[in-house]
Amino acid sequence: MNRMKNLLMALVATATLAACASMTGVALAPFTKANDGVLAGNNNMTLYTYSKDVASSGKSVCNGMCATNWPPLLVDGSPMVSSGYSVITRDDGKKQLAFNGMPLYFYVKDTKPGDKIGDGRSEGVWQIIKM
Repeated sequence: MNRMKNLLMALVATATLAACASMTGVALAPFTKANDGVLAGNNNMTLYTYSKDVASSGKSVCNGMCATNWPPLLVDGSPMVSSGYSVITRDDGKKQLAFNGMPLYFYVKDTKPGDKIGDGRSEGVWQIIKM
């Protein structure tokens, strides 16, 4: 009888831990998704990385006019994100989503979902993220 009770308690504890673990990560859907083989924002607009950013530095070097042409993917607060994603703080104090340590941006000349006009711009420093 004690053995059965211990087994039942262990099963309940395992289920509780599993439920808690599943709540720690946020699905990609609130921020990004795959669209036509590339990473896109939840608005289906293509996302880009900027090779002048230093991976995992926690910084974006695209500010001012650069950020006007290449708007960052901003998030509110400090949300929990899925593996491979992080949140950095920009020079203006706003929070930006990063993927594999690289800040993510949109391109203003992409006017409809699926556009990839920014890929390879400025001598190849802007790249799409293939999924």
